[in-house]
Amino acid sequence: MKRLIGKLLLPAVFLSFFTVMIYGCTAFRDVKTIYSGFPRKFGATYMTMNNPYFDVLNDGIKEVVEANGDFLITRDPAQDQEKQNSQIYEMIELGVAAVFLNPVDWKEVNPALIACREAGIPVFNVDTHVYDTEYVVSVIASDNYNAGVQCAQDMMSKLDSADIVILDQPIINSITQRIKGFTDTIRGNKNYNVILQEAAGGELEIAMEVMNRIIDSGVTFEVVMGGNDPTAIGAVAALESRHVDKKILIYGVDGSPDGKMMIKEGYLEGTSAQQPSVIGTIAAEVAYDYLNKEEVKENIVVPVTLITKDNLDDFTIDGWQ
Repeated sequence: MKRLIGKLLLPAVFLSFFTVMIYGCTAFRDVKTIYSGFPRKFGATYMTMNNPYFDVLNDGIKEVVEANGDFLITRDPAQDQEKQNSQIYEMIELGVAAVFLNPVDWKEVNPALIACREAGIPVFNVDTHVYDTEYVVSVIASDNYNAGVQCAQDMMSKLDSADIVILDQPIINSITQRIKGFTDTIRGNKNYNVILQEAAGGELEIAMEVMNRIIDSGVTFEVVMGGNDPTAIGAVAALESRHVDKKILIYGVDGSPDGKMMIKEGYLEGTSAQQPSVIGTIAAEVAYDYLNKEEVKENIVVPVTLITKDNLDDFTIDGWQ
């Protein structure tokens, strides 16, 4: 993959000219788009901007885009797929060169993907998969399945048996893959039992509400597996507010500054760290490669690393990986 950061732009006299030629065939990946004239507009929409993870991911994209003299339009659908689809339709009307997409609902985003194909606008899928990947040029995401595996393996190394609560979010494929990695790892071992599995929205406030209801139900458990760090921290907040004294191992996924601080203070057992800035940078570079008619990979997997108190000193607390 060739890095395009720092490439010389066309002289300013040409900046006002923008022409687009599109010619294609039946498959989206065969559509060739030729751009002459700068600056170009790019669009980005994420499931929510209520999670700082997406701010960091967006900054990774934005840095590359602006280094090329172009600019990025970023939208927040606030967990509303209908709103996200509308944002994508707006981006099409604005004539963006490409869309970076993190879907709210991996299936219900499909009409917007079809609209992008019909408009000849390439889509680069970041962080969590869309259901119909044929409509996107490339998927750039963490090794979400392995993140769940890492959390399960750490739990099993510390507890001989456990009743487990899982806080997931079925419409978000990245979280689904993390939970699958976790449950596949413990499958067949009767010492580890998932007693409850509930959707928690992928957000701290929702996870706290869900965990409060679970506590009120009177069930007992030794482990909470959260689909991401905000979910895990929401579980911590509920348990602390209810003054639950029993030691419970709580896991998240992200490697966020808040997650690492919770590990340092003894509230969180571990978080499988993603690299949102790296994901964003790679996604933007892939987009420029594609627009330059270079061959790009359809699936790019970014490794994850489990952070616990044992290796916390190897990471900066107040930053992302």
